[in-house]
Amino acid sequence: MRTLILGGVRSGKSRMAEQLALGSGQPVTYVATARADDDEMLRRVEQHRRRRPAGWELVEAGDDLAARLREAAAPDRCLLIDCLTLWLTQLLCTEDEAHIEREREALIATLPTLPGSIIAVSNETGLGVVPLDALSRRFADEAGALHQRLAADLDRVVLTVAGLPHVLKGPIVNA
Repeated sequence: MRTLILGGVRSGKSRMAEQLALGSGQPVTYVATARADDDEMLRRVEQHRRRRPAGWELVEAGDDLAARLREAAAPDRCLLIDCLTLWLTQLLCTEDEAHIEREREALIATLPTLPGSIIAVSNETGLGVVPLDALSRRFADEAGALHQRLAADLDRVVLTVAGLPHVLKGPIVNA
């Protein structure tokens, strides 16, 4: 099962992904995309780390997310990727258009082909106002396009609101 979990900030999407991973009955590899560049992000990363079971493996991915996923995936393993929008933000900050496109396309091509269970978490950015600055508008556009392409290829898509799953595609969530 390949699942995309979308939701706003503090919507419960990461917690739901963690519950699904636990319920998979498979060993879990947590694929972290955050870079803790400031105190606030360090606190968020620490909060996520404390919630994870001690037996979960950790892979810290940079721009090369697709390559790291191919290395970590296995038929009897669950990969939990948290979060695609943090990864996308880091790509956009490189300002290297060829690199951004290459890594985005690699992820889109890789996710549906990986063995085992895949749970990808991402922030839904299309429910608010249009951002005022160009970089924020580009981010919202890129995230929306990424989500649409992944949603078309993955087995299940869930929108999380107030900790509640709203299944948009695929089987009901048992989290």
